Amino acid sequence: MDDRIIGYTTGVYDMFHIGHLNVIERAKEQCDYLIVGVSTDELVRHEKNKIPVIPYEERVAIVSALRAVDEVVPQVDKNKLEAWKRLHFNKMFVGSDWKGTPEWKKFERELKPYGVEIIYLPHTDGISSTQLLTVIKGKLNEK
Repeated sequence: MDDRIIGYTTGVYDMFHIGHLNVIERAKEQCDYLIVGVSTDELVRHEKNKIPVIPYEERVAIVSALRAVDEVVPQVDKNKLEAWKRLHFNKMFVGSDWKGTPEWKKFERELKPYGVEIIYLPHTDGISSTQLLTVIKGKLNEK
């Protein structure tokens, strides 16, 4: 029997930044094997109504290169129970900014019968991909 603690976290990882790295590294500290789901371009278009700046294949290459990441899988939808059925993780990691939201309360209820612990990791304040894009657009407009 495999006694490893398998962790799972997901994200778009567009415009990869220190907040993304913090979540991934903190997650890895709490598991033996870390699987990271990277949202496909199609999922981002469907859920956020935008096109990622960095294409899916390049975002996968970036996340795969991190030593804290053991495996990268496509996140084709936000159904965490279906992800568990495929990956059988023990812990799911997400930023603390999602704690208490209806969406994550639902995930907690769905995954609890399978013994999955959802761990909310501290959000890195002051940084987001949206903020980075705003800064870049501002710099481009200065020229």
